[in-house]
Amino acid sequence: MDIYHVKNAFFIGVFMSFMIGPVFFMLIKTSILKGARAAIAFDLGVICGDIAFMLMAYFGSRRLLEEIKDDPRLFLVGGLVLVVYGIITYLDKSNKKEGNEEEKVEVAKGNNYFKLFINGFLLNLINVGVLAFWLGVLVVIGPVLNMNPTSIFWYLTVVIIGYAVTDLGKILLAKQLKNKLTPLIIYRIKRGMGVSLIIFGALLMLKGFIPKEKIDNLIEKVEKTTAKIQ
Repeated sequence: MDIYHVKNAFFIGVFMSFMIGPVFFMLIKTSILKGARAAIAFDLGVICGDIAFMLMAYFGSRRLLEEIKDDPRLFLVGGLVLVVYGIITYLDKSNKKEGNEEEKVEVAKGNNYFKLFINGFLLNLINVGVLAFWLGVLVVIGPVLNMNPTSIFWYLTVVIIGYAVTDLGKILLAKQLKNKLTPLIIYRIKRGMGVSLIIFGALLMLKGFIPKEKIDNLIEKVEKTTAKIQ
């Protein structure tokens, strides 16, 4: 896996970490009320929930992806999934309320790390939208990596690293984030993320209409130009 895919995977992890929702607020609140260790235990549960969704998306779609990995329509499917997810994120009317609703979330008394881990796992697992997101990512990245299990494994590992590193930063800066994340800011962040997903998905769908030969020729020209400059 080249450096481009490493950077791309890390960016996806960071992006996922800043998806505003119940998990985001619960992580910050746990860090403030229970401390960094408790928040890390909770976050490990969340990450395990993401890994479970990754496995579901991978094994659930692997056979289909193997059969149509060279079919440009695959980009249409992956792009459409991300566009739909982006539209749902953009139109979510609860965005303006979440800044207040997170106050209602209860954090169990006592630092029962195992219970916090389970809470994080289950809270993430009940969000089916996360599964749809990972399915969209795999539909796009799988064929690009030639459905190579090792490459896909390392790609998803880097995604998780990006997610974990960003979450660790949120845990350490929990108090500052809590004070700055007003309902209006939260609303704008989610709408911005929704627009980003829509644009990215639309570009992928557009890629499905461009013949593979043209893409290969463009890449070859870029590589030759880069070689001359060096």
